Amino acid sequence: MATMTTTVTPVERAGFKFTRQILFAVFFIAVGVWTLFGAQNVAGDVTTRLTFGFDLPDGSPALWIIPTQAYMIAVALLYVVGGAVALIPNVPKRVKFIWLIINGVLLIPTVLIVAAAGNSTNVTVMLQVSVRLATPVVLGAIAGIWCERSGVVNIAIEGMMLAGACFGFVAMTLFAAGGMDTFTAQALGVLVSVLAGGMMSALHAWLSITFKTDQVVSGTVINILAIGLTSFVRREVLLSSEAGRETLRTINIPILSDIPVLGDVLFKGRPIFYAMFILMFVTHIVLFHTRWGLRTRAVGENPRAADSLGINVIRNRWINVIIGGLVAGLAGAWFSLETNGSFDDNMTSGRGFIALAAMIFGKFTPFGAFGGGLLFGFSDALGQRFQFLGVPVPNQFLQMVPYIITIIVLAGLVGRSVAPKADGVPYEKEGK
Repeated sequence: MATMTTTVTPVERAGFKFTRQILFAVFFIAVGVWTLFGAQNVAGDVTTRLTFGFDLPDGSPALWIIPTQAYMIAVALLYVVGGAVALIPNVPKRVKFIWLIINGVLLIPTVLIVAAAGNSTNVTVMLQVSVRLATPVVLGAIAGIWCERSGVVNIAIEGMMLAGACFGFVAMTLFAAGGMDTFTAQALGVLVSVLAGGMMSALHAWLSITFKTDQVVSGTVINILAIGLTSFVRREVLLSSEAGRETLRTINIPILSDIPVLGDVLFKGRPIFYAMFILMFVTHIVLFHTRWGLRTRAVGENPRAADSLGINVIRNRWINVIIGGLVAGLAGAWFSLETNGSFDDNMTSGRGFIALAAMIFGKFTPFGAFGGGLLFGFSDALGQRFQFLGVPVPNQFLQMVPYIITIIVLAGLVGRSVAPKADGVPYEKEGK
């Protein structure tokens, strides 16, 4: 009789299981100790002034004056105690989880308050910039959700965004040079951006669905193609023409834009910014509350069972991948037409890959992806705020922050995110 041997690791022998919760607990204890020592270097009379950009009814500006040292000590103790509680075996898991979540949420204002010690910083502007910078990441994540939910891995979001940014701006430039008014030229430029993303996604669908090419390889090819193609177009067209620098106009929503803080953050934006919210709600409704969404999720989970029920798996995947490409193209337009008013080589700077991390962070749901996008947007905005406040942190380190967060997310520290079961698996109909 054959015998089966089981290898037991030292960790298992000791009865110890290293979990994400323990890792977070140790992390917060370390941050708490570091913050406690850092508080000793801050004078007791130093304060941080958080302004909000509006006046109170009595005419005084709305602001919070926070004693920096006292705040740092309080947060440090909360981190240390919270981390220690999470390490105690007999404490209910719900209590540990809630305490760690509170510590995680406090991390964001703590970094801002410590960085602005002795100065003032506008919280409303910080939030406004964070949401704006999250726009392409959220749109890219939504593009990924349409593909992944139907069972197609799409790492080509970066290339689709770059193609959208390039061809949309080129189209706008050529239309404007032909005498077309700026508004119409920009609108047509956005449309071309969307179509360019759709064309790149059609190539991805053709390779990965029809010809069953490895989907990661197909996405990589498209990313490389987009870099070379957009660089060539920029050199041949944009450098020899009078490219404009105008961006899409800001649209203030009547009444809502007058709401303090919230109005500045959410209701004073540009068209693609508003499109992000529309697409987020539309994607959620379509994928989770319509027949098409049900079929898409069925195709992503078990395409053979879906096929046996009469669902055309190949057509469903083709359509969803192209929809994702159209959304990614719109995300590309954010860079060239809504924000910079120009196009530069590789101007998306890896935001397509960060969008994939936001999608995983959000567990393949639109609202979760929005939360992931805000996280990355805040990290970008924080780097800009550090430079404005003169914080002695190397600029290169600040530029690394979004990518460091991406690595942490992809490492699974936000919890397990399960992709659809058939994600990345080519489908071939039986009998063929």
